[in-house]
Amino acid sequence: MRIRGDTFWSWADPTLHHRRHDEAVQHGHCIDVQVRLSRTGATQLFIGVYGASGLALYEEAYASRPGESMTRALAWGVGRARHVAGELTPVVSARGVEHGPARVANAR
Repeated sequence: MRIRGDTFWSWADPTLHHRRHDEAVQHGHCIDVQVRLSRTGATQLFIGVYGASGLALYEEAYASRPGESMTRALAWGVGRARHVAGELTPVVSARGVEHGPARVANAR
């Protein structure tokens, strides 16, 4: 179960059709990349990186990806998510709970 951050909830709109890519990556992290067309036809993108516990470690949203199709934006977003996930190193507390450096980007 993912614990979504404010960036995701600001971006989310269940009435719009979207495509997504989920993938388990290094350090037990998971990436979630979603792309959609807005009501005005703009390609929009969400990138999320989550820890093994489901906690949001990084979220980024784009209100528009000018000149990009949904397919191209999704491919770019997956590459970006993999890069970000690779930079996040898990930290284990004394209680054994995984935490990571929380980096949340505002919607653009």
